[in-house]
Amino acid sequence: MDGMQIALPIVGVIAAAAATFYAVSFAELREKSFRDFEESEYEDGVYRPSPSSRERRARRQANKNNKT
Repeated sequence: MDGMQIALPIVGVIAAAAATFYAVSFAELREKSFRDFEESEYEDGVYRPSPSSRERRARRQANKNNKT
């Protein structure tokens, strides 16, 4: 067997796996950024351009606790 006959399918599988990984990662990042935008835009009817780091940390901790 020629080395190219073995290497080409392996390279194809690795390329497909990498493309899938990046597509899923970017989709999750986009979903997270939209969720953060919706949560931070209006809370209690008051517009807040960006939450403080303490509020973001508390929200992340609460989300982490809700998942487990």
